[in-house]
Amino acid sequence: MRAEQSIWLPTSAKEIEALGWDYIDVIIFSGDAYVDHPSFGAAVIGRTLQAHGLRVAIVPQPNWRDDLRDFRKLGRPRLFFGVSAGAMDSMVNHYTAARRRRSDDAYTPGGRHGMRPDYPTIVYSEILRRLYPDTPIVAGGIEASLRRVSHYDYWQDRLRPSILLDAPVDIVIYGMGEKPVTEIADRLSAGEPIQSLTDVPQTAVLVTASEIPAADENNIILSSFEECRRDKKKQSANFKHVEQQSNRMQGAVIWQRHGDKAVKITPMLPPMTTREIDASFDLPYTRLPHPRYRGKTIPAWDMIKHSVNMHRGCFGGCAFCTISAHQGKFIASRSKESILREVRQITAMDDFKGYISDLGGPSANMYLMGGKDLSICQKCLKPSCLHPKPCPNLNNDHGPLLDIYHAVDSLPGIKKSFIGSGVRYDLSMHRSGNDKTDHTNRRYNEELIERHVSGRLKVAPEHTCPHVLDIMRKPSFELFYDFKKIFDRVNRTAGLNQQLIPYFISSHPGCREVDMAQLAAETKDLNMHLEQVQDFTPTPMTVATEIYYSGYHPYTGERVFCAVKPEEKLAQRRYFFWYDKTYRSDIINALHRLHRPDLIRRLYPAYRDPRNRR
Repeated sequence: MRAEQSIWLPTSAKEIEALGWDYIDVIIFSGDAYVDHPSFGAAVIGRTLQAHGLRVAIVPQPNWRDDLRDFRKLGRPRLFFGVSAGAMDSMVNHYTAARRRRSDDAYTPGGRHGMRPDYPTIVYSEILRRLYPDTPIVAGGIEASLRRVSHYDYWQDRLRPSILLDAPVDIVIYGMGEKPVTEIADRLSAGEPIQSLTDVPQTAVLVTASEIPAADENNIILSSFEECRRDKKKQSANFKHVEQQSNRMQGAVIWQRHGDKAVKITPMLPPMTTREIDASFDLPYTRLPHPRYRGKTIPAWDMIKHSVNMHRGCFGGCAFCTISAHQGKFIASRSKESILREVRQITAMDDFKGYISDLGGPSANMYLMGGKDLSICQKCLKPSCLHPKPCPNLNNDHGPLLDIYHAVDSLPGIKKSFIGSGVRYDLSMHRSGNDKTDHTNRRYNEELIERHVSGRLKVAPEHTCPHVLDIMRKPSFELFYDFKKIFDRVNRTAGLNQQLIPYFISSHPGCREVDMAQLAAETKDLNMHLEQVQDFTPTPMTVATEIYYSGYHPYTGERVFCAVKPEEKLAQRRYFFWYDKTYRSDIINALHRLHRPDLIRRLYPAYRDPRNRR
C-alpha cells in the first residue's frame, strides 16, 4: 500500500500517515476529481510544488454541505491553502446557455452532478477562512483567473466585482500558474507575510485605493467598479485594456478601484520557454485517476487519456473564447523529445489499442508558430494574429507539425495518430509568400485529411454571414468552401468516406434572426444536417460577453445588436434544425415576417404559400 500511495499526491489523512509526514506545506482544494494528468490543473500545480521540494496534498471535491470534515481532515498547511474551482468554469459546467441545470459533470466520478457548488472558489475559500483565519489562501484556475476584474455574470445577470471582493483569498494567480505559485511558496517559506506579496508576476491582489498611482505607460487605471455599474460603456472600455495587456509580451500593471479598495493586477509573464514547458509536462504524472476512484469512470479523463497537448497559447483571438485571457496569444511549444516521451507513456497504458486520440493544443495547428521578428511582437497590442487577416510577420510553417506527426506514427505500438482538437484552416491555407512554406502547408492539409482524421474532422467556421464573422474575429465563410474542396478531393483520391464537421454558434453578438436563416440556407446547400452547434453563452473576459452585456463594441464604441431575450435566442437556434418538422411552420412564418420568401424557397423548395393561391 505504501509503495502504491507514494506515487500519488496524498488525498487523505491515511495516505499522509502512510507517507510518514508530520506536516504538509500546501493543501490544494479542487472542484475536480483528482486525476494525476497534465491536463488537470490541480495535478499540475501539485506536481510543480512537489518538484520544488514541498509536501503537497490535494482534497478533491470536498463536501461543503456537511460538518466540513473534508476541510478539517488534513489540518493547517505550513505555507498556504490553494483553491481552484477546477479545469472548467463551474457555471459553464453546471448550466446550459438557457440557464438550465445540467444533469452531469465530466470532471466527477461517474459523471455525477452536484459534487461541487456554484462558484467553488468563493465557497471553499469562505469555509477555509472561517476555519483557519490566519492561514494564507491562494486562488487559481480558470474561474478565478477570468474574474480578476469587474465582470458580467450571465447566470445572475449582473455586473460583479473582482473575485477578490467576493472570495476571502489573499492572492489570485491568473493564467498558467507554475511560475507564480513557486515564487509565492518561496517567499512565504522565507518568512515574508502574504500581505507583502503584491508584486508577484501574473497575480491579482487587493490593496488600498490610496495605492493607485498616476496613469502612465506602466500603469493602466481602469474605470472603477462603481463607475462601470452606473455606465455599461465604461465596463466595455475597460475590457479593451484588459485584453490588450493579456496579449502583450511585456504588459503594464492594471488597477481597478472598488470602493476604498483597489485590485492590482501584475503583468502576465512571458510565454514559457521550451525547457520550462517541458519541465512541467515531464513531471512524474501517473496519468491516471487516483486509486480512490477505482471502478468508476471520469468522463473528462476518458476523453483525453490517450491524447497529447503539444503547446499552450492561441493567437486566434476569437471574440467568444477565453484562451488568450488565460494563456495569452504567444505560443509556448514543447520539444519533440518531450512529446515523444509522453506518447511512449501512453503506449504503455493497459487499455491502449494503438490509437492516439489527439496530437493537439488549444488550436491544433499552432505548434512552434509565432512572429518572424519578435521585436515587432513586443510592440503589438492586437489580440489576434489572424484577424482581420493573418499578420505578415506571422510564421505559419506547418513543417514542424508534420515532423511530429511522422515521428509519432513511426513509434512502436502506434497504429495511427489523430487530430481531435479544432484545426484553424485559415492558418494552414494562408499563403505566406514563401514557396517552401506554402508547399509544406498544402502537404499538411493533405496529410491531415488522409492520415489523421478519425472519420470526422472538426473545424469551426462558427457562422456564414460576413458581419457576424467580423465581430467573431473569424475568417470569411468562403474559406470554408475552399477547405471543403480540398477535403473532398483528398477523400476521393484516397478512397475515403470521412466527414467534415463544422461548429456553429447562434445568438452571437451582431447576429440577427435573418442571419441564422441565411446560415441555414448556406449549410443546406452544402447538404449538411448540423450537429456541433451551440447557443452563445456569455462567459467572463471575452469581447463577445462585453458586447452582450453593454451593447457596445469595446474597440469601436459602436452599438451592436444582441439577442438577449430567451424568445430571441430560441428563434435563432431553431434555424440549426430547419429540417426538423417540429420547427418548419415556425420558420416559415418567421421568414414571411422577415420578408424573406427567397430563403423559404431555399429551405423548403416544395412549399407553396397558400396566400398566393386563387
